[in-house]
Amino acid sequence: MSDPVRAAIAVVLRGHGVLLVRRRNPPDAGLWGYPGGKVEPGESPEQAALRELREETGVRARVRARLGCLEIAGEGHRYCLDVMLCSYRSGVPRAADDVDAVRWCGCDAVISGRFLASRDVDRICLRAVAFR
Repeated sequence: MSDPVRAAIAVVLRGHGVLLVRRRNPPDAGLWGYPGGKVEPGESPEQAALRELREETGVRARVRARLGCLEIAGEGHRYCLDVMLCSYRSGVPRAADDVDAVRWCGCDAVISGRFLASRDVDRICLRAVAFR
């Protein structure tokens, strides 16, 4: 298999909540996860996470820390996702781009698996809350 595609996700915390989006397109169509996408040429993972957050939700944030990198592989795809912990700055969340829903979710609900979510969404939320 070829090298993984570089991508970044924005884990935006606000109060006791975290911002999740429901994906419209494969590979995770219909699942809740973090805003994010591919890192464009000349762009840093931090810049990609903030750009994708803005494009998918209209929310603006600032990156606080890099929480690590996840390798995600499946039939026909392989990604290296840089996980960026972000602090909310402004914007009212609205679904746009390749998501069909966006909402603030209680961190406890996400960590306990109450959402039909992409792999590791719960574990990433737990790490973000612990880092905070």
